[in-house]
Amino acid sequence: MKTKATTAAIVLAAGKGSRMHMDIQKQYATILGKPVIAYTLDAFEASQVDDIILVVGEGEIPFARKQIVDHFGYTKVSQIVTGGKERYESVYKGLCAAKDSTYALIHDGARAFITPELIAQCIRDVIAYDACVMAVPVKDTIKIVDEEQYSVSTPDRKVMWQMQTPQCFRLPEIREAYRRMLESGDNTMTDDAMVMEKYGSRRVKMTMGSYENIKLTTPGDFILGEAILKNMNKAQKP
Repeated sequence: MKTKATTAAIVLAAGKGSRMHMDIQKQYATILGKPVIAYTLDAFEASQVDDIILVVGEGEIPFARKQIVDHFGYTKVSQIVTGGKERYESVYKGLCAAKDSTYALIHDGARAFITPELIAQCIRDVIAYDACVMAVPVKDTIKIVDEEQYSVSTPDRKVMWQMQTPQCFRLPEIREAYRRMLESGDNTMTDDAMVMEKYGSRRVKMTMGSYENIKLTTPGDFILGEAILKNMNKAQKP
């Protein structure tokens, strides 16, 4: 008897957000009266994923459970786990908590403008290709510079994509790739696709994302984020 494939979303909310210059972590800061992480969880709650693993900072589990998960009534959040000091450590802890799921969708909690429709596209593509990353083609010209910030070369932007999340893989494969990376002591990986490319066995397919699927990284992003949310709310009204 064939076992039904299941999908777990690993939502990362353990970052400190030092570039925000806030007294509160950016994922708990409010935008239009609601915590950033709540917008992210709203989308996954309404999506086709089976489980959500929420990864938070040390000592934050009680707050996240009471003020976020219970307060907003998220039924798909099956676990809240403590992350590590670095993103890759948090990802690995989330992947381990997901246990026997077939696929993992790894998503940055501060990327609050993800939608159930984009998540559905990720799920379709990871089933089809086994490894995929949400991304968008680069719009601007990119320059390679030397140590003194002089332009050295200009790569063809037609072959360049800007990475987003979710980044999606067969769970056992990405978990094993992360295990190998951590065992090697390599701390140069900046996204999950790099881990799969170097320590896994899959080529990574690009899944078309949205230019609105931004990550809230600096204070100015909140201004843009408010505009995105207002536009999304307007589009949802009949």
